[in-house]
Amino acid sequence: MRLVSHGRKFNKFGIPCPRVYAIVENSGLLPLCRIAYEVVDKGLITAFVERWHRDTNSFHLPVGEMTITLDDVSSILHLPVVGQFPTYDALDHNAAKNMLMELLGTSETDANEELRRNKGAQVRLGWLREVYEQCCIDQSWECAARAYLLHLLGCTIFANKSANWVSVCYLALFRDLDMCGQWAWGAAALTFMYEQLGDACLSDTRQLAGFVTIVQV
Repeated sequence: MRLVSHGRKFNKFGIPCPRVYAIVENSGLLPLCRIAYEVVDKGLITAFVERWHRDTNSFHLPVGEMTITLDDVSSILHLPVVGQFPTYDALDHNAAKNMLMELLGTSETDANEELRRNKGAQVRLGWLREVYEQCCIDQSWECAARAYLLHLLGCTIFANKSANWVSVCYLALFRDLDMCGQWAWGAAALTFMYEQLGDACLSDTRQLAGFVTIVQV
């Protein structure tokens, strides 16, 4: 089984610059900047995936059933589990383009080119790092923070099987940077991880996405 893990990539990217740090801290996602494993234990996680039961969302072990709970997410990832559940809508090309232009400050040409390259409403993690660095040079701190936060989600709790891009729809969660700390990020992370485990335990699936660090811990 192939495990999607961005720990080494994200740790190399590092924590945000001082002007962006306070915004990331206010979002409730700052703990994710320091917690990802650079190398995950493929054998251990695969063994757990083989014992996952989709109907009960639990691991069936010789000693009984075990699962990952909201308390685990709160204790290990230090993410808020109380608050409003993050909601977002699927985007078409034009909606995604407009969101990139409005919230990241990208030009229409750059947004169109990136979306067409990825054949959908998603952007590459590497492209987000470039946007973040350019926003820091331009001292556009809110746009820089959104780029960093979207990259953070794509590397951790919302990591998908592409191992290369993240959906633009999550960017809507950072429209109001003063209010994004109200989201129950821990609940969203657990729900997404349950879905990924449910897919990975099927015999025809060869990948596990989501934040595999929480499974290993």
